[in-house]
Amino acid sequence: MPTTNTINKNTEFARCIECNKVDTFAAFHWLALAFKDMARAPILSLIYGVIFTLIPVAIVYSAVFTGTYLVILPATVAFALIGPAFAAGLYDVAWELEKGHKPTFAHSIKSMFRNPVGEWGFAILLMVIMIAWMRLAALVHALYPSHANPTFEELSAFLTLGSIIGGVLLVTVFSLSAFAPQIMMERRVDIMTAVISSMNAVKTNFAAMVVWSICIFLLVAIGFATGATGFIIIMPLLSYASWHAYIAVIKTKKPRGYE
Repeated sequence: MPTTNTINKNTEFARCIECNKVDTFAAFHWLALAFKDMARAPILSLIYGVIFTLIPVAIVYSAVFTGTYLVILPATVAFALIGPAFAAGLYDVAWELEKGHKPTFAHSIKSMFRNPVGEWGFAILLMVIMIAWMRLAALVHALYPSHANPTFEELSAFLTLGSIIGGVLLVTVFSLSAFAPQIMMERRVDIMTAVISSMNAVKTNFAAMVVWSICIFLLVAIGFATGATGFIIIMPLLSYASWHAYIAVIKTKKPRGYE
């Protein structure tokens, strides 16, 4: 039976879960483990990879088919809302493999509802941030010179402010989402505990997180460069690697395969 201290610790709101300090280039180890997960669960990886690929393809197709880019905003918002839910399914596959179980699609779907308030609340948080980002981008665009062929000096205010706002929001979103979804799925904690713990882990492992973010950027760029077909492999790979990053960084239990 759990003690009173354990109960209080598990129900404490907005606490910070401790984290480990990892090697600067740990991201390459996480990716190597992710490749092994894909080899052990190829069918499930393919199913989720196709799902993640069809959504951005549908967004682009809708824009081209309708002849208007107005559909991009609502479609992208919808993707931001459901994307983390499908990522939770891939986290579950990696978690089941880690425990020595055989992952199933049905079990991975159930993982999307292990912590519905936290997981869907986090998805809504990301959606709100993205909408605010788009609104800020529209305001910054007002600084763009109204005449053709502007000089670099005339563009300086637009480029400087846009880069600062974009950089701050990008770092913020990465810090929030690096470990928060995994924490909420496994630990079933409140959204503030997950967010605070994620931000603390990113700050503690700043160098490793810079390398990890570069890996994510390059892989996503490859996905778009292949006309989104590359996401069939890239999205499961990144999701599995993100789970291994969580196990290595967050002090939640004794890691398996990280000694």
